[in-house]
Amino acid sequence: MNTPALDNDSPRPEPGPLNGIRVLDISTVYAAPITAMLLGDYGADVLKIEHPRGDPARTHGHSKNGHGLWWKVIARNKRAVTLNLSHPAGREILERLAAGADVLIENFRPGVLEKWGLGPHRLHQVNPALVILRVTGFGQSGPYATRRAFGTLAEAMTGFAHQTGQPDGPPTLPPFGLADGVAGLAGAIAVLLALRHRDRHGGGQVIDVSLLEPLLTILGPGPTVFDQLRIVPARQGNRSPNNAPRNTYRTRDGRWVAVSASATPVAERVMRLVGRPDIVEEPWFDSAGERVRHGDEIDAAVAAWIGARDFDDVIASFELAGAAVAPIYNVGQLMADPQVKALDAITTVDDEDLGPLRMQNVMFRLSKSPGSIHCAGRRLGQDNEQVYGEWLGLDPARIAGLRAEGAI
Repeated sequence: MNTPALDNDSPRPEPGPLNGIRVLDISTVYAAPITAMLLGDYGADVLKIEHPRGDPARTHGHSKNGHGLWWKVIARNKRAVTLNLSHPAGREILERLAAGADVLIENFRPGVLEKWGLGPHRLHQVNPALVILRVTGFGQSGPYATRRAFGTLAEAMTGFAHQTGQPDGPPTLPPFGLADGVAGLAGAIAVLLALRHRDRHGGGQVIDVSLLEPLLTILGPGPTVFDQLRIVPARQGNRSPNNAPRNTYRTRDGRWVAVSASATPVAERVMRLVGRPDIVEEPWFDSAGERVRHGDEIDAAVAAWIGARDFDDVIASFELAGAAVAPIYNVGQLMADPQVKALDAITTVDDEDLGPLRMQNVMFRLSKSPGSIHCAGRRLGQDNEQVYGEWLGLDPARIAGLRAEGAI
């Protein structure tokens, strides 16, 4: 499908690999909107469709001059329209939009869309080629399907929190939406797979993504280890159960660094650098598992050497030795890092509300079809007139009437 040209008052997408793909984002908050954001980053024409009250994510976190800063990121590259799906006219409008769309993304609890008469069966009657992504806490089936769920619950149930934290401390949750972010990435992959299938075989399909399963997938071989050995992973602080040395260490001048030595040659360089070649000569040193079992001895040597030197000396010495080290940054230090600057990993977007606005750039670089950020999150309903006129042929009087009825 061809995306119509935008007028001068609306975000103008750069051509990208998903140019021409139309996406309806009727989801809220984080996980599913991240999927829509990623598709928009690479050229899809994304309509952020909100209830007239607005997505709650608009008010999450810090704001400036009444504009949510997380919203500016998560709703980037989307045109903003309002629609009340509990209103009959609102449901009719969604059906008309879906008839011309490629993808619809939602994260209502299972059964909500069906209650409104907008379930996949009906949407595929309207548009058999539509790809429908459904993101929920626990999936579309099973005894927990209708439970309310947020990423925190997935982080708890997958074992992530059980494994995270100090050995003598409580299970620890991340201070950001980890499960939502991982599910958002998984959703984007799933949508692309479904579009590929449609291109080859025709027809849309329904994608069922839970918050639980993508995070579980990246947590490593815990279920397999338990199945075969009945071992339950324990909290290990910043150490790793798979290699040593691996930890965070404080320098003499109060900075922190992270050291990792997954490969034996790197571990050898670290131990020679810190003045313990005798440990390298031990018969157990070539085995990562054995190094873990001798972790206290290894850690003590690395910590003592780093603790006796200033940060700049530590970084320079590790780099010279070909060992693996990185500074532990706060966000300000991250944004000042020369490598981050060289990659433009934190880029500047010209925002109509806040002016130059720094945010994370697109996630990866394609040599022939790069993505881009053409706008930050838009104001509530900012693109109603343009979208409803352009997609559905509604004139300003009809749009005003729908607004008065509470449909948009």
